[in-house]
Amino acid sequence: MTSHSYFAGIDWASQAHSVCVLDAAGRVELRLDLPHNKEGIERLIRQLRSFAGIVIVIERPSGLLVDALVEAGLRVVPIHPNVLKASRPRYRGAGKSDPADAYMLADILRTDGHRFRGLEPQSDEIRALRALVRTRDDLVASRVALANQLTSLLESFWPGAAEIFADIDSPIALAFLARYPTPQSAAHLGEKRLASFLAQHSYCGRRPATVLLERLRSAPAGYTGKLEAEAKGELARSLASILERLVGELAKLTARIEHTVANLADGQIIMSFPRSGRICAAQILAELGNVRERFPNEAQLAAEAGVSPVTYESGKHRSVVFRFACNHRLRRALTCLADQTRHAHPWAADVYHRARSRGCDHTHAVRILARAWVRVMWRAWYTRSPYQPHLHRSAAAFNATTG
Repeated sequence: MTSHSYFAGIDWASQAHSVCVLDAAGRVELRLDLPHNKEGIERLIRQLRSFAGIVIVIERPSGLLVDALVEAGLRVVPIHPNVLKASRPRYRGAGKSDPADAYMLADILRTDGHRFRGLEPQSDEIRALRALVRTRDDLVASRVALANQLTSLLESFWPGAAEIFADIDSPIALAFLARYPTPQSAAHLGEKRLASFLAQHSYCGRRPATVLLERLRSAPAGYTGKLEAEAKGELARSLASILERLVGELAKLTARIEHTVANLADGQIIMSFPRSGRICAAQILAELGNVRERFPNEAQLAAEAGVSPVTYESGKHRSVVFRFACNHRLRRALTCLADQTRHAHPWAADVYHRARSRGCDHTHAVRILARAWVRVMWRAWYTRSPYQPHLHRSAAAFNATTG
């Protein structure tokens, strides 16, 4: 940053943003409050462009506002909210408000900007993949919440309907609830009628109608009145209808993500790892991106993914603690991949079991394995080459000792 640079702090919010611009000496050049809409963002970009050599700091690495600033050619530096929180004692007189936070952000960037790395724009393909993957992840969470709500409702008046099929959000279970939403509606359901229903809906399970009917009838009976049962049956039908639509749209979204990641060069690199799968690979690539400068070494990637701990040392005191501040989506994707590889890769299984033998619980051991995989994945991603088992030295050494 040159001595003639300007430093802009943006305290963002869902409805409006507070902006403060400082010069290199710390003098306030501009204070601004803008709405979070098209006109507000366009005005913000015009105002910031009027300052030559300006650098912008904001408490998030992504989002509509960040994307607009980066696409406009402005240099954006994201910092974690904990940095602002830890710096508050330096600005006791500033108080706690959006304009004050914008000033603090700009001044932190002015004095400590060399500690932070600016954002580089991702390719359009990566941004599209990220939007698809994150939306799918959010919809999966909604599906799980709705399925749990439906299960809880059924257990309150008709437990058998929740137990007849393995998954309450499976197409056959939802079709069953649409046809038989209450115990009274299924009172005359027999083996032949159930078999006909299963055939009509192309049931692919291995359980015959006799077993399924026994599950339905052997479950505890609900203790509800007629009107209550009818009301809850209508609720069950509504929830099943919502879930059916959601499951169908999720299937379409999943297919599009699988097609997208398979056609990306970086996607093929991630998919070359054992047991990665297209969805898991897409989740990793969506957060990893294709800007190699973001992670110049594997340690920075491990820290971003939260699979390496934080070490504190002072004098004779040393402590190692869990890393809370990280990209949680990337951590979930990497630990999912690591957990899958231990079932198919001898080296991965050995890393996991050695961690467990040291007293680590399952989640800790999986993070240790994910950290080991990050070393290999970063090298493959950084050099743009797929995973090649014969070049994986630690795995080759393990195979040599056990073979």
